[in-house]
Amino acid sequence: MYSAEHNGNSDRSGHWEAQLRKGCLEMAILASLWHSRLYGLEVLRALSEKSQLEIAEGTLYPILSRLKAEGLLQSEWVEAEAGHPRKYYWLTPAGRRRAREMAVAWSEFSTNLSALMLPILGVKQR
Repeated sequence: MYSAEHNGNSDRSGHWEAQLRKGCLEMAILASLWHSRLYGLEVLRALSEKSQLEIAEGTLYPILSRLKAEGLLQSEWVEAEAGHPRKYYWLTPAGRRRAREMAVAWSEFSTNLSALMLPILGVKQR
């Protein structure tokens, strides 16, 4: 990654990408729970495998707690056959509505922004 050290100014080339990822975390977490109940490490795996979002447990659990406090998630401790109990999370009806609203907004935003980026990527528009 190119940094400010290379050009001597306050270039923040990596900062915008981190901010973009941070801004999408809530939507990505809700989306990961769309089809099933998952425990925390399964959410992390889903984010990594399906979206290449690599986040730390220390980032995930406060977001899950906040989403639960906002009524978007429910959770339950489940005894595991082997090992320690796991806390499973799933979407509430309000969480499903929020996830759908976010998906629609993201789809519209990314489609419009992608059209603007085509010339930069060397794609000719009709």
